[in-house]
Amino acid sequence: MTSIVEQLTARVGAAFSAIGLPEELGQCLESDRPDLAPYQCNGAMAAAKLAKKAPRAVAEEVLAQLAGDPLLETVEIAGPGFLNFTPVASVYSGRANEIAADDRSGAVAVAEPRTVMIDFGGPNVAKPMHVGHLRSSVIGDSLQRLFRFRGDTVISDIHLGDWGYQMGLLVTELQSEQPDLPYFDADFQGEYPTEPPVTIEDLSRLYPQAAAAAKEDEERAAKARKATAELQAGRRGYRALLAHFIAVSIEALKQDFNALGVHFDLWKGESDVNDLIPGLVEDFKARKVAEPSEGAWVVRVAREDDKKELAPLILVSSQGSALYGTTDLATILNRRQNQDPDLILYVVDLGQSDHFEQVFRAAYKAGLAEEDTLEHIKFGTVNGPDGKRLRTRAGGTFRLADLIGEAFERAKSRLHEAGLGEELPAGEFDAVARMVANAAIKFADLQNFRTTNYIFELDRFVSFEGKTGPYLLYQAVRVKSIMRKADAEGLKPGEIIVGEAAEAALVRKLDGFDAALKRAYEQRAPNHVCEHVYSLAQAFSSFYAACPILPEKDAAIRASRLALAQATLRQLELGLSLIGLDAPEKM
Repeated sequence: MTSIVEQLTARVGAAFSAIGLPEELGQCLESDRPDLAPYQCNGAMAAAKLAKKAPRAVAEEVLAQLAGDPLLETVEIAGPGFLNFTPVASVYSGRANEIAADDRSGAVAVAEPRTVMIDFGGPNVAKPMHVGHLRSSVIGDSLQRLFRFRGDTVISDIHLGDWGYQMGLLVTELQSEQPDLPYFDADFQGEYPTEPPVTIEDLSRLYPQAAAAAKEDEERAAKARKATAELQAGRRGYRALLAHFIAVSIEALKQDFNALGVHFDLWKGESDVNDLIPGLVEDFKARKVAEPSEGAWVVRVAREDDKKELAPLILVSSQGSALYGTTDLATILNRRQNQDPDLILYVVDLGQSDHFEQVFRAAYKAGLAEEDTLEHIKFGTVNGPDGKRLRTRAGGTFRLADLIGEAFERAKSRLHEAGLGEELPAGEFDAVARMVANAAIKFADLQNFRTTNYIFELDRFVSFEGKTGPYLLYQAVRVKSIMRKADAEGLKPGEIIVGEAAEAALVRKLDGFDAALKRAYEQRAPNHVCEHVYSLAQAFSSFYAACPILPEKDAAIRASRLALAQATLRQLELGLSLIGLDAPEKM
């Protein structure tokens, strides 16, 4: 299947080639002045120096080559040498029928599929997720959907924070409250209980309690460090407790992620690679990838062409402990041994840029990965109206569960205010409200290029007007309603015959789907998908206003417009699914 832009580019490229200029100068694109023409080519401007002629003179020669082309209704030169094109109506009709018949709505798969791992989410065991986890979760989930749709084999991994000092804090705090539990008896040889001794509420209370106590009391901190060392050395009771902490945390995390419609293939954590670390460290030492430095072992990763200083990665601290970078390297080794991905994407905030640069360079230096197969997918912050990181009114970290709950309540209120979904049973209404809430949260985040910080304004995000997720769901529901009414009247879609300007404009948007997905895929940027579905919804709204569907008396035109509506719905729902949104049947 060939898009209209690609068809035009081939014709115009051949015209440039015919006058002795590079074919790639014929690249066409949708016009930034659709009032003049729907498509344009700026190649004559770039060709002027090469041809040693004025741009307009080059454009005139290209125009002469295109004279009589059956694909083109008009070719005009604008300004100093821009080429403007209007295709014949049959081009729109042909392309629209191709898209309507295609289950992928005109989007093609990658030519060479890869195995891609996407590391996102990254919550910590025993800590409730906060709004900072929102961006990693929705961006990472959208990327896994996009990469999978384009044909890659995708493996997503949540990469839990379940190792280190925080676990020692939890172990010792639980011991102070329940000292008689068998996990704390070093001589206990029996089977440990299968039921966890704590709930997620207990863990949420114990951790900040322990952290505060350790800050005030060095003896408490030392005890936690000792417990951490014993846990990492394999103390049986502490490992059993860790398994409970992880299981309880995952159960709670899945509730939040399920509410957001986010899923993971793997629920691995830092603890899963602990046993690989001693061998990795020894290997790095033996091959001189690591070297001693002030009692520590480091991997020097700085390069001569660096524009800023990059510190060495500390593999083993002067106290003899492995650090986060060591765990990340062991995770790369583990993934290489088990999944052998061609590419690993890490969806983590901008603040970790230096850390990942160190880890990636160390991995390349050690031969754990090939150059450019590890990517840090950076993102900015979610801010409050004051422009600072979003906080609760009390100044604390905004829990993600609270934000999801608040969005759900606002969505219900907004549906009632708009008089939508009133005839639905209570359960169905709540399901619709959940879809609206998720659309509000996710689209608000994903419509921005990921490195952009944005202001969280829930009242605006849940609106059914403007560039919002709920607006997109409403448009999809409206098309579904049209299709239901048509079906009830026995009316069926037919061959698409484009005759009106609004129809052609809608086809142009449908035609741009594949290009939008390519941009999103190559830039790891779901905002391109958001932009496409929004412009598609707007184009359908204009089409619907200008071109009656069910009231149309001419049967062929009515069937054609029904087919256009159906093709729009399929592509709109497909695009929404790639950013993690579901459209209800009714609203």
